[in-house]
Amino acid sequence: MRLKIVQAGEPVLRQAGRLLTRQEILSDELQRLIRDMKETMQDAPGVGLAAPQVGLSLQLAVIEDRWELLNNLPPEELAEKDRRPVPFHVVINPQITSRGDTNVVFYEGCLSLSGYSAVVPRARDIRVEYLDEQGEYRSVEASGWYARILQHEIDHLQGALYIDRMYTRTFSTVENWNRFWKGKPIGEAPPA
Repeated sequence: MRLKIVQAGEPVLRQAGRLLTRQEILSDELQRLIRDMKETMQDAPGVGLAAPQVGLSLQLAVIEDRWELLNNLPPEELAEKDRRPVPFHVVINPQITSRGDTNVVFYEGCLSLSGYSAVVPRARDIRVEYLDEQGEYRSVEASGWYARILQHEIDHLQGALYIDRMYTRTFSTVENWNRFWKGKPIGEAPPA
C-alpha cells in the first residue's frame, strides 16, 4: 500500500524517532510497514524513506538506489558523486559510529520537501551500526552517494532535515535547478 509522504511543517519531521525493540521489529505490523515504505519509496521515486516521512516517529528507514535511477545519469556525474546501485535494505535504530575527515558537497533533495533542492555538505565516508528487518545487528562502511543517503535518512530519524545543513544561498526549486544548475560543476553553485 502506498503511504502518504508528509511535507515540511509536519511536527513529526522535527521529532527524534522512538527506538524499536526486536519484538516490535518482528511483528506483522512492522513488517507490513516496511513493505509499504518500500513501495512508497519506489513509487515516489526516491532512494530512501524514513518512518517520520510517513507520519510515524520511529527509528526506521528503507534505502535502495536502483539501476533504473542511475541509467539516465552521465557517467561523469556517477563518478563525481561516487554513486552506484545500493540494494534494498532496512536500517533500524541506526547510529553513525564514525565519520571520515573529508566532506563533499552536492545538491540534495527530499521527498518531504517536494520540489526543492540545495547544496548540502556531508561526510564522504561513514560507518553505521543498525538492526536489520529481522532485528539482527549489522554494520556498514559506506562512501560516496550511499554515505550521503544514510546520513540524510538518519537525520530524519533525529528530527533533522537537509535544510538544517544546507548552504542557504543554494536553496532552489527543482525547476530552477534544472534551468540554471543541472550539469554544471558544483563549484558554480551560488557561494555558501
